[in-house]
Amino acid sequence: MTGAENAAPGKNGRMEHGTLRTGSFPAGKRDVGVYIHIPFCVHKCAYCDFPSWAGREDYMAAYTDALCREIGARAPRDARADTVYIGGGTPSVLPAALMERVIGTLRAHMDIAPDAEMSCEMNPGTVTEDFAACMRQGGFNRVSMGMQAAQNRLLRALDRVHTAADVAASTDILRRVGFENLNLDLMLGLPGQTVRDVEESLDFALSLPLTPSHMSCYGLIVEPETRLAAWLDEGKMTLPDGEAERDMYETCRERLAQEGIFQYEISNFARPGYACRHNVNVWRRREYIGFGCGACGMMDNVRRTNPRRLSDYLRGAPPETESISPGDARFESVMLGLRLTEGISAADFQAMHGVSLEEAFGKKWKKPVREGLLTWDGEYLKLTRRGMDVQNRVLVDLM
Repeated sequence: MTGAENAAPGKNGRMEHGTLRTGSFPAGKRDVGVYIHIPFCVHKCAYCDFPSWAGREDYMAAYTDALCREIGARAPRDARADTVYIGGGTPSVLPAALMERVIGTLRAHMDIAPDAEMSCEMNPGTVTEDFAACMRQGGFNRVSMGMQAAQNRLLRALDRVHTAADVAASTDILRRVGFENLNLDLMLGLPGQTVRDVEESLDFALSLPLTPSHMSCYGLIVEPETRLAAWLDEGKMTLPDGEAERDMYETCRERLAQEGIFQYEISNFARPGYACRHNVNVWRRREYIGFGCGACGMMDNVRRTNPRRLSDYLRGAPPETESISPGDARFESVMLGLRLTEGISAADFQAMHGVSLEEAFGKKWKKPVREGLLTWDGEYLKLTRRGMDVQNRVLVDLM
């Protein structure tokens, strides 16, 4: 590993002590999250509208060059990364040697906390022992894997190229190289999916060689201009109705709780101590920086989004920037924070925005409180269980 050495993971997959070398950085830095986007895939899934492409392996080296240049030019030296998240696309299709360059460049130009949560997305069937070992040697201690379903017929309906057997084989590789902290994605409301399918998928996930410490269970969103949207418009397949999808969601919530995996966000469930720190910080509206094609970040109340087209990113096209007004920043804190089961801390809101929650929204939350969708105890504003099912309705009231 370029510029880095291995460090031992703790029992929860986090780093217990820092033996990985980084550059020399000033003291007293603010903590930020880092997101790095790898836009390459083996195959473009029918539902995906992310900036990702299959069949562009010839661009991987050039993309790594551009990504490393961006990190070198934009990594803030007055900040420390307490979380790093590499997503895609499918990061695990990038050759290990190129990923080593990316990690080495990040460590050379940005301070990384010794106990940082460092996550990487990997897709079943693309995980090799070489790549997994590369990530462990680079200090990564968490993997997020898109299982989506345990039934091969449902995976084919999504145009996924992996099988349930690939999920088992990939998690076995992760276990062998030393990963202990695994998230699995499970999609709900798929064409032809039943509650029984969801039950079987949960059983399958909980019996894998590396059992998940975290699960993301979220409903399928049909994005316009995807192949899935076209298939549905053409009547080639149909989706379960809203009541069936709700039953699937309740099945996940109840079964995972029985296994000690508890809901902490609308779509996310974790064993105690395993909530995704990177995403929690985003939902709490903490600062983060994004590197790579289509990556987004938010620093100093300025949102910055890199070009989504690969050709534009490679030629160095400038990002889009948006200054966030104080009113919009306050609403974003509520919109994001209400996703968490713990809700929004009144003290944190006051410290971030200089006004209290009551001053900003007190009159507007009376109606959803009266309807049993929100609760307020003077310290936390949070959605009720019923409110989580109709979050958008609550946000309309708060707007």
